Amino acid sequence: MMNRIEQRMEQLKAENKKAFITYTTAGLKDMATTKRIIKTQEAAGIDVIELGIPFSDPVADGPVIQDASYKSILNGTTLTKVFDMMSEIRDEGVDVPIIFMMYYNTIYHYGIDDFVKKCIGCGVDGLIVPDLPFEEQKELQTVLDSNEDAPILIQLVAPVSKQRIPMILENARGFVYCVSQMGVTGKEANFHKDIRKYLEDVKAVSNIPVMMGFGIRTVEDVRPLLDVIDGAIVGSHFIKLLESSDFSDKTITDYISNFKEKMQ
Repeated sequence: MMNRIEQRMEQLKAENKKAFITYTTAGLKDMATTKRIIKTQEAAGIDVIELGIPFSDPVADGPVIQDASYKSILNGTTLTKVFDMMSEIRDEGVDVPIIFMMYYNTIYHYGIDDFVKKCIGCGVDGLIVPDLPFEEQKELQTVLDSNEDAPILIQLVAPVSKQRIPMILENARGFVYCVSQMGVTGKEANFHKDIRKYLEDVKAVSNIPVMMGFGIRTVEDVRPLLDVIDGAIVGSHFIKLLESSDFSDKTITDYISNFKEKMQ
């Protein structure tokens, strides 16, 4: 059975449309705001939402997301509270695909089996674990594979992945997350110099949609690559927009609907 991410990707493919994915940190500025932001994004037509689970040492994240993570932890955000919020929004009819972006330490400490069962129970559709390289995914992937309706483990590839890309993508599901530059999230859009060739190489071996993330702010940042990629992911810039507008519904709605419209 296809999960929500796969269903959305199939639907977009059938309509010949690009996917738009945002990232926001859970618990920013508080859990009630996170719930509202998710609902507002769904109403605005977002395709997938990445929800960052705050962590004390987010190695892949730049200053904007690190700061958001820190603020959220200070607010008392925990994985348990995020699970509770997920259960509430699913009960309230929210159907948008939601991916937890988190560090492996958090999963490991919770207990892999318990974590996966909890994800299934509250409707988490996917996982992105930036500090878990492909070669070390077996333990988690085995538990995911042995549970029906378990979230999909989304694979990340980077310009340095080169020869490993076919191996990483062999059994990948959902979409592939192409990191557009080396380093951390949120840097200005100075993409890797051979970005087009790299994306074309990924596209050539991928059976699933290819998404590009890291450093994207506007459609203009990705316009030259729209003939190669299947969608774009915006994280740090989206958090900046949220914070600068005091988490305004109108800002969220305008940004998402404009981005979606201009990308097609």
